[in-house]
Amino acid sequence: MVFNSYTFIVFFLIVLFLHNLPLAWKAKKNILLLASYIFYAVWNPPFILLLWLSTIIDFHVGKALYTQTNLYRKKLLLIISLIGNLGMLCYFKYGEFLLDNFVSLVNLFGVNYAPPETNIILPAGISFYTFTTLCYTIDMYKKHSKPVESLLDFSLFVTFFPHLVAGPIVRPEQLVPQFESPRTASKKQLFEGLLLLSLGLFMKVVLADSMLSIAADEVFNSKEILPTLDAWMGVLAFTGQIFFDFAGYSTCAIGVALCLGFVLPQNFSFPYAATGFSDFWKRWHITLSSWLRDYLYIPLGGNRNGQKRTYINLMITMLLGGLWHGASWTFVVWGGLHGLFLWGEKFVTDRMSDSKNKQANNFNGFVYALFTFLLINITWVFFRAASFSDTGRILGSMFNSIEGAKPLLTTLAIIKISIIMVFTIIIHWLMRNKSTLEVAYKMPWFITGFVWSVMIILLVWSQESGGSFIYFQF
Repeated sequence: MVFNSYTFIVFFLIVLFLHNLPLAWKAKKNILLLASYIFYAVWNPPFILLLWLSTIIDFHVGKALYTQTNLYRKKLLLIISLIGNLGMLCYFKYGEFLLDNFVSLVNLFGVNYAPPETNIILPAGISFYTFTTLCYTIDMYKKHSKPVESLLDFSLFVTFFPHLVAGPIVRPEQLVPQFESPRTASKKQLFEGLLLLSLGLFMKVVLADSMLSIAADEVFNSKEILPTLDAWMGVLAFTGQIFFDFAGYSTCAIGVALCLGFVLPQNFSFPYAATGFSDFWKRWHITLSSWLRDYLYIPLGGNRNGQKRTYINLMITMLLGGLWHGASWTFVVWGGLHGLFLWGEKFVTDRMSDSKNKQANNFNGFVYALFTFLLINITWVFFRAASFSDTGRILGSMFNSIEGAKPLLTTLAIIKISIIMVFTIIIHWLMRNKSTLEVAYKMPWFITGFVWSVMIILLVWSQESGGSFIYFQF
């Protein structure tokens, strides 16, 4: 089930109605859990078994990890959890990728190996809920928090439908305490939740799907060398599409949870106003970047073991972060590019004592943000392109004007992309230290109402353009 569907609207209204009935809190939690399973089962009911397996294993292993005093047994329990979670992830997400690379490797040595054809279906959101349960067992191993006493609360923490399929990636301490006592949304929370839900759907349906996706698909699916302008416009279209799609989902998720009285962590903070790549990862997919920092980068040693080791840890983190996004070498290179840019940024800042005191809000900061945005566009080519040959064709078209290249995009499409992306950059810069709700409350009520009404009208008009969210495949 997707947020941008009439089916979800009916589903959500039913859940909202049941959640506000005068029922016992345990009954309401059971309703939320059942609703979450229904929400997920719409894609493929058998994959509910994977959710159950992951939930049951990590609930019991987590309790045992917290109480176990024998170090050998404790490590064994952690290994069981890691094998259970990462094993499922590796099989379903990386099985075909690993097999294809193994076949290519043995063929290099003259072995003609042809494996039977596989048809592995990727369960929706497996990368997200795997990371959600993994952080729990790792925290129990390190005794960072106490184990969850109720299986119902833990199950709801893992499967709560707003964040289940594409995040935000939640930590136990962020959500579990909210299940311990009765919660319903206040009038203020309901207003904020519905506003965020409307905004998220507008970002996804109107901007990502209706305005930008067609141009991005045309450019990246084309097999011809393109005019430089068309190539840049196609990449810019995807730059906007991936943000409005994923940030739109996160905004919907936060809004839906708020309508029920629950608070999910922020996942985006106007990333295209980032002044550097470290700032970008504090603003883009915040819950993933903080997860990678706390559960990968810091355990590897972080910046505690000298400059050389810091650079290595940084690159390993970004390469694995790229691989997390997809089973393809193009995603690994995408992560590697971010690692290289972070290297360069760290190299410069380590040698410029005044760089950390740079005022990000002045003109120089805006120029630096534009330069960062330019480099981010280049990295998105590797993220979106289906192969390295497609990547080379797009990059070649972007930086090498070929005479006789046939234009692909219409003038109207180019104007539309230009206007949307210029406004996106300006709004991100103006809002870089603000929140959407903060601005909404500061505006006169009639302006907020007018903007909200326009979004709803455009949503209804564009509804047939809505498709699945991009990050569902991750």
